[in-house]
Amino acid sequence: METKDKSASNRKDKNSNILSRRKFIRNTSLVFAGITILPRHVLGKGFIAPSDKINLGVIGLGKQGNILSNKFLSNTGVQIIAGADVWNSKRTFFKNNLENLYAKHRNLSSFKGVDTYLDYNNLLNQKDIDAIIVATPDHWHAIQSIDAMNAGKHVYCEKPLTNTIAEGRAIADTVLKTNTIFQTGSMQRSWAKFITAKEIVSSGKLGEIKKVLVNVGDPARTYDLPTEPIPNGLDWNKWCGPAPLIGYNDKIAPKLVQKYPDWRDYKETGGGLLADWGAHMFDIAQWCLNMDHTGPVKFIPPKNTTAKRGLKMFYENGIEMVHEDFGRKWGVRFIGTKGTMDVSRGYLETTPASILKDAINVDLEFIMKNQGNHYQNWIDGIKTNKQPICHAEIGHRTATVCNAANIAYELGETLIWNPEKEKFKGNKQANKMRKRKNRTY
Repeated sequence: METKDKSASNRKDKNSNILSRRKFIRNTSLVFAGITILPRHVLGKGFIAPSDKINLGVIGLGKQGNILSNKFLSNTGVQIIAGADVWNSKRTFFKNNLENLYAKHRNLSSFKGVDTYLDYNNLLNQKDIDAIIVATPDHWHAIQSIDAMNAGKHVYCEKPLTNTIAEGRAIADTVLKTNTIFQTGSMQRSWAKFITAKEIVSSGKLGEIKKVLVNVGDPARTYDLPTEPIPNGLDWNKWCGPAPLIGYNDKIAPKLVQKYPDWRDYKETGGGLLADWGAHMFDIAQWCLNMDHTGPVKFIPPKNTTAKRGLKMFYENGIEMVHEDFGRKWGVRFIGTKGTMDVSRGYLETTPASILKDAINVDLEFIMKNQGNHYQNWIDGIKTNKQPICHAEIGHRTATVCNAANIAYELGETLIWNPEKEKFKGNKQANKMRKRKNRTY
C-alpha cells in the first residue's frame, strides 16, 4: 500500500512553519545533500543543519525505547529531541544518556537539547517534532499512535501493532486519513535472510506450499502477579492507562531500564509470547505466502483446552498454518511439494540443500549477518512520502493473526474468520473480543 504523493501545501497542518519544513524534507535527496544554514564547526562533527533534519520524539523510555533510540543515534539525518514516560527515573536516564551519546558522536564537550515529559500529549504538542517512536506496552500502542498521527506526526510503532483487532483497523484507517508514514517494528522484513526466504517461496523452488509451522511462545494469560508497593516516581495509573488498573509488580514494570518487562505475557497489557514473537514469525509466514492484506479464514484450537500449542489455521487457498514446536526454537518451517525450508534469526536451511544453494548468488554468511536497516526504511518513506516495508495495514493483518489465535485458544472453539469484514461468523463472544472498552484514567 502506498499513499498518493501530495505536496506539503495540501496537507492539513495548522503550523505553516512545519508545512514548509516538511516540504523541504520530502524534496531533499536520500543522500541528505541539503542546505547548511550554520557553519559545521558550530554544529559539531557530522552534524546536519536543523532544516535538513527529521526531528523525532520517543514515547516509552524503557529498555526497548532506548534500544530504538540507539538505532537512530548515528543517523545524521535525524535528531531525537524529546521523550515521554510515566517514570521520573526513566525520563532522567533517557535525557542524560542521549545527550551524552550525542556529545560523544559529535565530538562536543557537552550537548543539551532533549526534552522529556510525563504526559505524552505534551510531547505531541511540540511543534518541531516530525515523527514519533511508540515503544510503550501493547495496550497503549493504538491510542498513542492515533494521537500522534492526528497531531501530524509520522509513526514508528513497536510490534505487535495492537492488543485488539479493532485497534489495528483504527490505526490503518488513520494512516489513510492523515496521509502519514507508518512503520511497524517487525524488522525481520528488512533482514537479508528473511528476504531470501521470501524469494525462495515466491519463486516456487519449494513447489506448492501445503503447510507452514510457526514456533513461537505461549498464548496470553490473565494477570496473576502479587501486588507490590508502587515505587516513588512512577505514575501507575497512567502506566495502566486504558487497560484495567492491575496491581503493580516489578516483573511487568521493572525499575531498571536495562531489564525486559513481562507485561507481554498477560492479556491485559499484551498478547503473550504468541503475539510478541508471533508478530515476527507469523509476519514472515504472511509475507512469504502473499497474505499481507488478508489472513487465515479458520482457526481450530487443540481439543485439550489447556494446551499452549497445536492451534491450526487455514487460509482460503487451503494452506494450513500450525502453531507448533518443531524443535528449533522460534522460527518458521515451510513445507512444499518439492522441499522444505526452515528460517529464523539463527538459521536458513532447505531440504534438499540445493534449493538454497541454487537460490542465492552471494555468500550465505553475509545473508545471515545482514540485518538491513528497518529504521532508515521508515525515514526514507517520510522523505519520499511512500509507505515503508511494514506499513500499518501489514502490521494490522499480522497482529490480527496473533489476536485471533489468542481468542481461539481462550474460547477453545473453532472460529470462522472473514478477513474482508474482519468479523467472526456466528460467534458473538469472539466478535465481542475483537475490541475492548478502554478504562477512564
